[in-house]
Amino acid sequence: MAKHSAKDRKADGKPAKGDGKPGKPETRSGSDAQERALSEAAGTLAASAAARRHIQHSSAEHARLAESPMASSPWRLWGPYVSGRQWGTVREDYSADGDAWSYFPFEQSHARAYRWGEDGLGAICDRLGFLNFSVALWNGRDPILKERLYGLTNGQGNHGEDIKEYWWAVDGTPTHSWMSWLYRYPQAEFPYEQLRRENAARNRDQREYELADTGVLDQNRFFDVTVDYAKASTDDICIVISATNHGPEAAPLDILPQVWFRNTWAWGRDDRRPSLQSVTPAQQAIGDLRAVHCRHEQLGSYLLAAEGTPQVLVCENESNDVALFGSPANPAPFCKDGINRRVVNGDLDAVAPELSADGTAPTGTKAAFWYHFDAVPAGETVQVRLRLAPELPTEQTFGPGFAAVVADRRSEADEFYDLVIPPPTDDEARAIARQAFAGLLWGKQLYRYRVKEWLDGDPGQPAPPPDRRLPGGRNVEWQNIAIADVMSMPDDWEYPWFASWDLAFHCVALAHVDPAFAKEQLVLLCREWSMHPDGQLPAYEWSFGDANPPVHIWAAWRIYLIDGSRDRDFLERIFTKSLLNFGWWVNRKDPDGSGLFEGGFLGMDNIGLFNRSMPLPPGYRLEESDATSWMGFYCLQMLTIAIELALSSGTGGGAWDDLATKFLEHFLSIADAMQQFGSQQVQLWDEADGFFYDVLVHPDGGYQQLQVRSMVGLLPLLAVATAQGGVAQRLPDFSARLAWLQRRRPDLMRGLVAQQGVDPFDGGVVLGDRPLMLALVDAEQLRRLLTRMFDEQEFLSPHGLRSLSASYRTPFNTVVEGQQVSIDYEPGESRTGLFGGNSNWRGPVWLPVNILLADAMRAFGAFHGDEELVAGYTGTGAADEIDRRIIGLFRVGDGGTRPCDGSRIEASSDPLWRDHLTFSEYFDGDTGEGLGATHQTGWTALVAHLICSGDR
Repeated sequence: MAKHSAKDRKADGKPAKGDGKPGKPETRSGSDAQERALSEAAGTLAASAAARRHIQHSSAEHARLAESPMASSPWRLWGPYVSGRQWGTVREDYSADGDAWSYFPFEQSHARAYRWGEDGLGAICDRLGFLNFSVALWNGRDPILKERLYGLTNGQGNHGEDIKEYWWAVDGTPTHSWMSWLYRYPQAEFPYEQLRRENAARNRDQREYELADTGVLDQNRFFDVTVDYAKASTDDICIVISATNHGPEAAPLDILPQVWFRNTWAWGRDDRRPSLQSVTPAQQAIGDLRAVHCRHEQLGSYLLAAEGTPQVLVCENESNDVALFGSPANPAPFCKDGINRRVVNGDLDAVAPELSADGTAPTGTKAAFWYHFDAVPAGETVQVRLRLAPELPTEQTFGPGFAAVVADRRSEADEFYDLVIPPPTDDEARAIARQAFAGLLWGKQLYRYRVKEWLDGDPGQPAPPPDRRLPGGRNVEWQNIAIADVMSMPDDWEYPWFASWDLAFHCVALAHVDPAFAKEQLVLLCREWSMHPDGQLPAYEWSFGDANPPVHIWAAWRIYLIDGSRDRDFLERIFTKSLLNFGWWVNRKDPDGSGLFEGGFLGMDNIGLFNRSMPLPPGYRLEESDATSWMGFYCLQMLTIAIELALSSGTGGGAWDDLATKFLEHFLSIADAMQQFGSQQVQLWDEADGFFYDVLVHPDGGYQQLQVRSMVGLLPLLAVATAQGGVAQRLPDFSARLAWLQRRRPDLMRGLVAQQGVDPFDGGVVLGDRPLMLALVDAEQLRRLLTRMFDEQEFLSPHGLRSLSASYRTPFNTVVEGQQVSIDYEPGESRTGLFGGNSNWRGPVWLPVNILLADAMRAFGAFHGDEELVAGYTGTGAADEIDRRIIGLFRVGDGGTRPCDGSRIEASSDPLWRDHLTFSEYFDGDTGEGLGATHQTGWTALVAHLICSGDR
């Protein structure tokens, strides 16, 4: 029996009591005194009563979630935790030059065992990644089985790495009790070489050459392969694989459901070897089925049963060293590519014989059930059913109970989302949100990476190059990293590794469906095996030491509000670890003494006039507003949480009150430095233009503003927080310090601390009952920035806020020490190879900063009320307009297409294409076409957060 098996499982697959059916909804009670009437706007100084009131849901999936507060909870044991791409990752790279794409290319992935993870099509595994299941396909023409998604490497694509397949996360629930995934498989030979060759011939000014451009999908000559999973209980999974021929003629298809163990034994660290063994007919129960017995010392015993009489193929998850490297022998007689060679090449000796010499069934660590269909008629569907469970199958394995489980779980998913997505959301917005959530939930991945082991190499393998350990080597300073957790990935294929600031945005969207998992993700990055001892959060595996904008604490506050359960323990854990991270940021203060913080953020560092491939002339220094803006934002988020913790402590605030005071002071000092710095009192704010600009400081102390209007100049708007009247008086230390500052340092307060109806500060009114606001910009700066931001000739596109003003369709040029530098508006794909070549912040619309600016507008709106701030909009109205335009990216417009689909095949009028949304990494600043990674749900799933946060 499996060690994680559920109790009281019914034989017909129906969940027993406690296996997913809701009980009586819990009734919560609490004193109204605990419900402080404070504003819900982003950046507010405490949570509103409405947002913090915990709503109890009564769906079956909500009941399962209530039983599953931790990663180790039984309902979370199995999920879509297998990567979309393990090859070409840093973890698998043991090269001297750090070229991960070349060290482990796609061409070796079918025959070479992975060290740190696995990949597959529509795959699932247990949360420790021991046992994996996926589907493999063959159309009778491809040179290899279709076992994993294909795409171009960073060096092969004319816009960087680029997936060349079509697939969609169709549906899913947070406990993975129900999941559905769709893959579009061409009936013609997959054009691997044509895609490589044509993209290599294109330059960065040309569009990418996609699979649809090759013609292999013409006349709908493809199979739509859907993989559905429905849990009968925590460890009993019903699997349905359906393949529909959409082409005009009958076509052959082979479907090979595969099960295998991750290779944990070949590295010299643990020689225990799990086993898969074909179950012979005499061992099987009544009925036509085949089965494989899966035994693992830690996971336990499972059995994968397949309906019908497919041939069972067994081999080992071991590298084919002879074929790959010309070695004299292989570590096992039947290697990882054995099933591929048996099916595609007809090599009978590539897999274990059906019976060994002693009459026993074959044993290995990888197996497949081979279903062959000579000719699937046009318009027809073939179906394969399997079941993964601890017990041997009975006559009821594929009986009526199987279909009932699938139907029930699908219906329960509908019930769940009916409650998650609030009324009166229209049907189109509901579909957008549900597909975005599906992408997020399918984007979970078991991420395993122990940096010290990776640097040292494994005892059972050749020693890696010693130069990897030299100072400055990749991740050498991050040997504390020892992660083996299920994490939310930015994109299943293009970014199959966590990125810390992406993750923060994922978690905000995830909080609407699974707040426990969202909180756990944020806490995970702050744990000792993730956070650096100096307090820095890890960026991403290519360089953990890169700097990301400090949005972690903002995400924690938003999740606290969305969840509404008053999870003080979560807030305290994030806050105390964020104190360490804040300290790390403070230590990045400009060494030249300007009082500003260093910039250069991963992702946004190609937004300005200068970039890191063009060093400044000797003696010059660039003072940027973005780092200081982010720190002001960070201060106010910390202040917000400190006040919430102080008010809810029941002890008069105590240490939390002191910390609120600390962040008040720190915010004011940052704001003061931003207003003017240096001996010549340089300002980042340009009074004539009404915008924040970077400043280039000359060797002689002179300076010039670089008058480029980009998202960097709007970021000061993010640093805003509001509170309703009376908050200050309830915190003795905080209120005393406010009073002292008002008397002794009114210069610091004026314009940065405001109170409704009071100007200037006098008479102790900040301790009165009027609402209070802290902001990095004063009222006049706010209005002038918003005038730029809502100008459609500058930042406001039909689809959200651009990252660079569209006024630079005519490039901005200037000369520095005889060197001409320029920047121009690039609304679509980047035309340079900088920053990976697949990212562009010089014009497109990016959801993360749009959502942050909309949140800031709501905070300003909470303070200014019905007062018009810009072009007919209140603060709240401005936020709603940004949200409306972002959601509009995914709505079908007047022309019958979605802006996000652009001119791609997804814009087709054929419902086979139109019914499936993709959530791209960023969007063209003029047309709204999706660009970059195609499945970045990921932070683009923030659209679901917008839909679930208001009436749409």
